[in-house]
Amino acid sequence: MKVMVVDDSAFLRKVIADLLQSMPDVEVSQQARNGKQALEMLANEQPDLVLLDVEMPILNGIETLKQIKANYDLPVVMLSALSNKEITIEALELGAADFVEKPTNIMVIGQEWSQDFYNKLISIHGQRRRLARPRLTQTKIKPLDTEVTSIKTEGVAKDKLRSGQLPSQVQALVIGASTGGPKALLRVITSLPAQLKVPVFIVQHMPKGFTTSFAQRMNDESKVTVVEAQQGMRITNQVYLCPGDYHMTIENNRINLNQEPKLHGTRPAVDYLFKSAAELYGNHLVGLILTGMGRDGGAGMQQIANRGGYNIAQSKETCVVYGMPRYAVELGVVHEVLDLDTIANKIRQIVG
Repeated sequence: MKVMVVDDSAFLRKVIADLLQSMPDVEVSQQARNGKQALEMLANEQPDLVLLDVEMPILNGIETLKQIKANYDLPVVMLSALSNKEITIEALELGAADFVEKPTNIMVIGQEWSQDFYNKLISIHGQRRRLARPRLTQTKIKPLDTEVTSIKTEGVAKDKLRSGQLPSQVQALVIGASTGGPKALLRVITSLPAQLKVPVFIVQHMPKGFTTSFAQRMNDESKVTVVEAQQGMRITNQVYLCPGDYHMTIENNRINLNQEPKLHGTRPAVDYLFKSAAELYGNHLVGLILTGMGRDGGAGMQQIANRGGYNIAQSKETCVVYGMPRYAVELGVVHEVLDLDTIANKIRQIVG
């Protein structure tokens, strides 16, 4: 995988480039100090993926991203600091595949940060390769965290799933997403009517601080009320986004947040939400799994199916990374696999 690194800090470019060069099957093909130079380089040679700083002189990350998306079919991952969180959310809406929060201490980059960084880049690159070459059964590079093994489904018959019906009385909708999720979620949430008949709960893998801006963005751009969930909130018919660095469950008609250990290497984790919602709403629950790497959400969807709920997964062709939806499908706990636009239309009918 050839990567272009674009950042106005020569020191950070070197740190990131050295880190990338140490990763298996990754090569830094180009380095640029600002957006203008990056676009000049792209005119001559395109990498497999662009790492793009959010804030730069001459031509900033947002304007550079717009031009890249308009002229090239290249995945872009933003390099962001917490101080740039609003701009980062805008970049995701404009088509950036994902973002990486810059390490707080670039002199000492932890193993966990490096591993997450590598998994994210390889997952995005791997999805692009699979879509470009659909007959390929195995790619040379596989995400460390997204390989699906053969797992026996417990307590759920696949023929029963195929004949499963959408609940006639839906009482709640739960959504899980990771890489590529913000743009997909904006598509779904902005399609909702102003008045919801049921509450909607979302877990999006995102660091602390960024979820506040993302909830505000969804609230501003949609008709429905979207809030970042807080401990003890009484549940009403609105949209709740789990805050970064917390797991979210539903108990006694209230939001419960906790900082239990990471699950699937992440906090928040989708499985915590899905399992608690399955216990509360039973066969009146709809689960939706959107684009993302890893296996989070599969076990939770199994609980939803076991209790008679209904599960929907995003199609491979419309995912930035077909990891989480694929895992749920492999488990045999998904009733429907739909493209993103069809999902948006169906969810609007379910909750409106």
